[in-house]
Amino acid sequence: MSLAEVAAVSGLGWESVKAIVKSDLNKRYAHIPLKGVKYLAVDEIHVGRKGKFLTVVIDLESGQILWVAKGRGEAALVKFFRRLRKSRARVKAVACDMAAAYWGAVLKHLPGVDVVFDHFHVIKLVNDKIDDLRRALQREADILGRKYLKGKRYLLLTGVENVPEHRIEDLAEALQFNQPLSVAYYLKEDLRALWSQPTGRLMRRHLQSWCQRALASGITQMVAMAKTLLGHATGILNYSKHRISTGKLEGINNKIKTLKRKAYGYRDTAFFILKLYSLHESKAILTGV
Repeated sequence: MSLAEVAAVSGLGWESVKAIVKSDLNKRYAHIPLKGVKYLAVDEIHVGRKGKFLTVVIDLESGQILWVAKGRGEAALVKFFRRLRKSRARVKAVACDMAAAYWGAVLKHLPGVDVVFDHFHVIKLVNDKIDDLRRALQREADILGRKYLKGKRYLLLTGVENVPEHRIEDLAEALQFNQPLSVAYYLKEDLRALWSQPTGRLMRRHLQSWCQRALASGITQMVAMAKTLLGHATGILNYSKHRISTGKLEGINNKIKTLKRKAYGYRDTAFFILKLYSLHESKAILTGV
């Protein structure tokens, strides 16, 4: 129930209900135990206009939010790392995207802990490169070429197994008409197979082979992608040791958006953060007459 609903049922004022809830949350989440934590995921969430961000850290095994702080990057994590060290938690790996602000902070404050770059973010990055290539080709294409490229963005960014049967011919036309786009598309599909390799050795071999082919393609976007992957190879290949991602955190981000929407936003940031700590305990209850 929302605060307004509880206030209506109980006969208390809205501010009184909020004060009671906030006091209870403060008691329950003032000291979240960290000792048994092994795998973490960290990411930022956008909570408002004018560049307002929160940094969120979760326990990947329990799904519980362990830390929420204003801002993003190392500054938002320093206090959490201090608490983590004091708890003597034996963290094995941290999942994050390839933004240097987060993985750099992990390497600095948690020496010996592996960073695992989230594979969904890697595929999103290569999709962005293909989209850049498609737009560049569309600008340069003649009238006939535009016929085969226009309206194909969704197909080019979709995994081949998810392309609707009635659109397969459209995809084939777009790829057949333009060779660079075809090369980039099949490179993307091959990159997706990287995370299904059974061993670290095979994963490394697959990544090296992919980067060599991308560099040899001469396609500006694919060359840039290969250089990015080579520069982040250790974090990508750590997936062979720790099969983790930030996927669970992305799911929690959707819950956070729902929480904000239900309350029409939160003016009290401290109260909002306390509500986030309790998200893993929230359950949807369907009531009938």
